Amino acid sequence: MKLLRVWNDMGMAGERNPASCYLDERTFRLCCQLFLQHSETIQDGWSWEQIKGTDEGFMKKTVLMPVKPSFLHKQHECSMQDENMVTDDVQANVEDETAGVQAVCEIHAVLRYEYHVLYSCSYQIPVLYFRASTLDGRPLSLEEVWSNVHPNYRQRLQQGPWDTLTQQEHPLLGQPFFMLHPCRTEEFMKPALDLAQAENKRMNYVVTWLSVVGPVVRLDVPLSYSTEVSAPD
Repeated sequence: MKLLRVWNDMGMAGERNPASCYLDERTFRLCCQLFLQHSETIQDGWSWEQIKGTDEGFMKKTVLMPVKPSFLHKQHECSMQDENMVTDDVQANVEDETAGVQAVCEIHAVLRYEYHVLYSCSYQIPVLYFRASTLDGRPLSLEEVWSNVHPNYRQRLQQGPWDTLTQQEHPLLGQPFFMLHPCRTEEFMKPALDLAQAENKRMNYVVTWLSVVGPVVRLDVPLSYSTEVSAPD
């Protein structure tokens, strides 16, 4: 709930000093290293992806995400009649306990989300990129991604000026990804940084930042990251 309050208070922040929320690339990588060490301990699937032939890279995690069986059906009912028939069959037999029906039900109720955490040299802060698809590889449209944004955040995001869930080219891969624009990161990071300083706590920037922005696009960060992962020396 604390993270949600920080998010909801974004529009209430006054003038801030942008420099206080900047993060140099070396510190970003050290924060990621500590983050990944904890990920390995709890086995939640994060890894570091190095770009071949360069010194650039990013953190990556792939998640299989359950959705309501009607989610994709509703998005494509006007153009995918054959899929509608299969979906209707699945819904009609949802109480059937056979393994075959359960397998079909799972196929029509799971999305694949791939999350990338990159360092932005322009903004000097982390940025969250992601892409989403069905299990058969069909990319989700921006409309579908918006539909799957957590309802606690959807209305807030769609109100200007922070209507910034957009499709952008991945700066390292050159492929289309969705991105949560970092233009107002300072508004929720500044209070967190001030609180950590006041309480003399060593806060891992990446952990705190991702704990706020991740849940917006269904990426949860276990509480143990906040309690076990500190700032780099």
